[in-house]
Amino acid sequence: MPESLDCVKCNDWNVYCVRHMNIDLEDLRAFVATAEMQSFRAAADSIHLSQPALTRRIQKLEATLGVPLLERTTRRVSLTAVGRDFLPRARGLLDDLETSLMSVREIAERRSGLVSIACIPTAAYYFLPDVISAFTAEFPAIRFRILDAGANEVLQSVLNREVDFGITLLGADDTDVAFDPLIEEPFLLACRRDHPLAGRSSVSWEELADHRFVTVGRSSGNRLIMDLALAKANVRPRPFFEVQHLSTSLGLVEAGLGVAALPRMALPAGPHHTIATVPLILPNVTRTVGVVRVPGSRRSPAAEQFYEMLLSRWRVGG
Repeated sequence: MPESLDCVKCNDWNVYCVRHMNIDLEDLRAFVATAEMQSFRAAADSIHLSQPALTRRIQKLEATLGVPLLERTTRRVSLTAVGRDFLPRARGLLDDLETSLMSVREIAERRSGLVSIACIPTAAYYFLPDVISAFTAEFPAIRFRILDAGANEVLQSVLNREVDFGITLLGADDTDVAFDPLIEEPFLLACRRDHPLAGRSSVSWEELADHRFVTVGRSSGNRLIMDLALAKANVRPRPFFEVQHLSTSLGLVEAGLGVAALPRMALPAGPHHTIATVPLILPNVTRTVGVVRVPGSRRSPAAEQFYEMLLSRWRVGG
């Protein structure tokens, strides 16, 4: 028995078989139209072909499969036994193709899809939800995958093409990536409301030497930014506590165990019942948060649209 006939009767006959046997999908459309209308003339009109062109397509399909699919008489067209078995499979293939094309079109029009982002935790908490909320209001079917991680992990995720882009700190970039700034923010002093520094209009970094200072570990991008800025000013607060996460710093501050310097977006957004914030000066230390991406990499239409919205809402100087 020829291989083509085996494929016709196979329960798993699918698009792979179409490619393997070099079947033209337009030939399938010609066959389905003729089988449904039982007329070459009506079928040719429905798919905008001449009758001879329709006949050639069906003959080519039968030659490829190695079996006749239609029985032709002077008055009508009917299906052979193999043709009756093959018709629902041909319909299924065409339906699957149409569904796939519609899915691709929806993605291209940003009606569906997935946006993958790697993001430092403070940015994920502070301004990412604002942009996602606005974006999903316009494109409700688009899904998000958010990897909240440290600055170095964000960078590696972008370089490894695991995400569409990352949101991280300036200074955690690489020659293989581009950095688009979104926001520049200061480091502020966080202390309990009953702490002696809580009522001050500002506090210098040098004054922190008299208080138990909470800082993050040296692997943190925030620690690197502070150390570089303070080294230039020849100011070095002596850490009493060292933690790995900014949220842990806030916990120690709230418990009255010390004071901490944190970027604005890591602090409570509104008035807090326990924690007070005070500007830190001499020097004024800031960090820049932005989007890191691989230049020239192709992003999905959904990711590209979200990237543009992110820049338009938060870009420095925008």
